[in-house]
Amino acid sequence: MSTASAFPLGCEPAFELAAGLGYDGVEVMVWTDPVSQDPTALAALSARYDIPVLAVHAPTLLLTQRVWGTADPWTKVDRSVDLAEQLGAGTVVVHPPFRWQRDYAGGFVDGVARREAERGVPIAVENMYPWRARGRELMAYLPGWDPVPHGYDHVTLDLSHAASAGSDALVMAEELGPRLHHIHLADGSGSPRDEHLVPGLGNQPCGELLESLAGSGFTGLVTVEVSTRKSGETERVDALAQSLAFARLHLAPVVGAGRV
Repeated sequence: MSTASAFPLGCEPAFELAAGLGYDGVEVMVWTDPVSQDPTALAALSARYDIPVLAVHAPTLLLTQRVWGTADPWTKVDRSVDLAEQLGAGTVVVHPPFRWQRDYAGGFVDGVARREAERGVPIAVENMYPWRARGRELMAYLPGWDPVPHGYDHVTLDLSHAASAGSDALVMAEELGPRLHHIHLADGSGSPRDEHLVPGLGNQPCGELLESLAGSGFTGLVTVEVSTRKSGETERVDALAQSLAFARLHLAPVVGAGRV
């Protein structure tokens, strides 16, 4: 479970929810919550709730641009790798650069590859989506929002983002092949607004994709990343429980290999 699934709650309530519902681990979204940036505090939560940190999401969202400084975007990636190493997490998730980060974007593909080679931690670049306004499509990311045509060795496929982009998630998964390293499990209706619905409540092939991965022997991570920010406590628990049940149902042949 991504700690972002408990937003606007902080890290500790997210760990408590994940442990109480029976998730295998958490993906820590690094954001303005100081605990999300602190390996000592996160390790203490992991021990307290007996739930491991399996992935770290770098602060590369628009709303986290000030986390860990604004001077060098690579600092965010490097510190996320540091955090992953300190916590024993096997994956770092990053978004592609924004189009105004031209220097960063110009060396992004090579920079990711070099860090993976030097540090040994997979850096899984996530699919995004075009920004749309007044009927126009805006180029928000460089070298692009779609990771498939670029040379990343590890990719995160987010089904809510695929819905917003109008992408076919099954085709993307097939084209990525062994480069598909990580799944952000959520649903979407095809709205240009990123929805992160509970899987099964939109029109994305969430179950079909998971079953395909199960049949192929996929051993990467599947992270539930749904939006509960407008939910009350009971609604949040229900949404996260439903998402976990959905994942376990469709991943049944490989539960124990891939983790949720």
